[in-house]
Amino acid sequence: MVRLLKYLKPYYKLLGLAILLLFVQANADLALPDYLSRIVTVGIQLGGVDDELPSAMRQERLNKLLLFLSPKEQEQVLNAYEVINASSPDFKRYRAIYPALDQMEIAVLKELRPSQRETVLPIVSKSFLIVYWLDRWQSGAEGPQLWMQSEAWGLPPLPEGMDWAAVISRLPDARRQQMANDLINRLVSLGENMLRQNLSMALKEEYLALGVDLQRLQNGYIQRMGLQMLAIALLSAVCTIAVGFFAARTASGFSRDLRHLLFQKVLSFSSLEFERFSAASLITRSTNDITQLQTLIMMMVRMVFYAPLIAIGGILRAISKDVSMVWTIGLAVVVLVGVILVAYQVSIRKFKLIQTLVDRINGIARENLVGMMVVRAFNRQDHEERRFDQVNLSLMEENLYINRVFITVMPFMMLIMNGVSLLIIGVGAQQVAKASLQVGDLMAFLQYAMQIVFSFMMISFMFMAFPRADVSAQRVAEVLESDLSITDPREPCALPPLFRGEIAFHNVSFRYPDAEEDVLYQISFVASPGATTAIIGTTGSGKSTILNLIPRFYDVTEGKITLDGVDIRLLPLHTLREKIAYVPQKSNLFSGDVESNLLLANDQADEEKLRHAIEVAQAADFIFTNEQGLKMEISQGGINLSGGQRQRLAIARALVKNAPIVIFDDSFSALDFKTDLALRRALKRELSNATVFVVSQRVASIKDAEQIIVLHQGRIVGKGTHEELMKTCEVYREIAISQLGVEVTA
Repeated sequence: MVRLLKYLKPYYKLLGLAILLLFVQANADLALPDYLSRIVTVGIQLGGVDDELPSAMRQERLNKLLLFLSPKEQEQVLNAYEVINASSPDFKRYRAIYPALDQMEIAVLKELRPSQRETVLPIVSKSFLIVYWLDRWQSGAEGPQLWMQSEAWGLPPLPEGMDWAAVISRLPDARRQQMANDLINRLVSLGENMLRQNLSMALKEEYLALGVDLQRLQNGYIQRMGLQMLAIALLSAVCTIAVGFFAARTASGFSRDLRHLLFQKVLSFSSLEFERFSAASLITRSTNDITQLQTLIMMMVRMVFYAPLIAIGGILRAISKDVSMVWTIGLAVVVLVGVILVAYQVSIRKFKLIQTLVDRINGIARENLVGMMVVRAFNRQDHEERRFDQVNLSLMEENLYINRVFITVMPFMMLIMNGVSLLIIGVGAQQVAKASLQVGDLMAFLQYAMQIVFSFMMISFMFMAFPRADVSAQRVAEVLESDLSITDPREPCALPPLFRGEIAFHNVSFRYPDAEEDVLYQISFVASPGATTAIIGTTGSGKSTILNLIPRFYDVTEGKITLDGVDIRLLPLHTLREKIAYVPQKSNLFSGDVESNLLLANDQADEEKLRHAIEVAQAADFIFTNEQGLKMEISQGGINLSGGQRQRLAIARALVKNAPIVIFDDSFSALDFKTDLALRRALKRELSNATVFVVSQRVASIKDAEQIIVLHQGRIVGKGTHEELMKTCEVYREIAISQLGVEVTA
């Protein structure tokens, strides 16, 4: 997969934007459990009292607080609060909030800078708790009574009707500080959660004394937190939709680019590359394999970047709630990773085999679709069905194996998720009972654990999808990175200003890759402009191979081929091939109409030129007699035409190019003798100035050529005109005599 990452470069901006949105989404999703914790802990358990610093308190309560503060601390607290009474300018505004203002003076918290708040908060909180516990002690609460009987306090029983503040105010400052520190240490020993609960109860009691509507306070806090949760959830939803959009754009654009590059690469393949990559394999790589990569990119953008953010953020937030239970998450992650690794090791080899089987099944299907008439003619339908079923069943079995792995892994993952939930609830319930953990924090911890486990599940999906996509990526990269055997020269040469079109073979030998011996040996001849060079010989003697060397479908093994004296390997491929019109042995037509097939050779040709080429190619009888004419539909491969019609249309296409070099590779084999004769005469006139190559099995098709080359087992055994070869070349004479009754007299 790494080999293809460079093709993602045009989409880096989209990926960066998607990652940024994923960061926002992850933070939003991680914030939701914390808001739930606040609603349960602060909104429900603590009655909506979310600020540990009292927003207001009775004047008498403030005076009691000051008893346990140093002079400096007293000054800081007095500067933080403003005393409000009936003569204060803000009396009416504060009376609406604190109705008790009608009966007493109230100290209201001023607007403080963050630094002031951080200084005042611990001072007020500590002394507020001390006053709260002393009030409970005086009221006879059981817990404070047990504490106050300690010898460390040494307080005498309070006379009936006397406030504890009157007694403690008479003690020395050092004694009061010692008492305050002792009480705070006792409260701290209960745990932070218990300390927070006591402070909240103290604040609720004070607000109740001030006439504050506690129910309204609680409902307001819950509603405020709920609206914030809703806004965060909506933000997460918007980010999810946007990330999905960017992921789709990136994945589809990446796959589009890969298909284009793959097709572009295949168009530059020579025959050697097509021998390495079969047509069925190339089709699979450009469709199925790239689709696998497109799916992986979608998953990567939406999961690979998101899951680690959730996992890391969830762990950090879970630790902030209760570090003592983090081991439960660690245990779940270890088990989950073990399951993922086992599934990965089991499935990786199968994915490679599946893609190979897809190649094979496409190859068999393509063979049967192309050769359907042959299969039917020999009644081999049952055999081909069995051959197809054998590969199809193998593919099914491998897919079933992978699916069994997936459906086995999923229950294990759900078991892990549910198991860790029970474990967290069991361990957390004990801590809640000991008041060392708030219920809201337990719920938040449970949600964080689920987010962490779910993020590892998403990563596991990637691990299970990655092997198959990685196999596909390797297959696509093989094509894109394959070295071309036929390329433009590094230092190209130009053709002479006065172009003639003379082709010369100089001791050319050729051997196919990995072959043990040459198929052509020391081939030398010159094809002059205005003359036809015909090649004839026994089957397999190398006739078509010679023609394939001219447009550099293959390169010579030894010797060289020159065009007007320039080695064709020193010419740019485009320059060389634009001088050549080629009619292949198999007439390849494309789906469309007659006009589109002819314009393939020269898209600037006008209708008059197209009609002239059709007439020369003797194709007017079946094209212009059709109502559609040039718009006559051509099926893929030209299967709606006869073999002779396809050949004539292919010849017309070559004529439209009007190239100085024309190659006919056994292009008259499907023509009847009458059409063949008429076509040869028309071509003689049309191509009088061109360098023409003709490969044919018919002596009648080539006997008028200015030069006939006779091949036998890859060697030239005769060269000359028809009359000369009949006298001097035994191989040619045997071929001609075998056709005397039919073709020599034609």
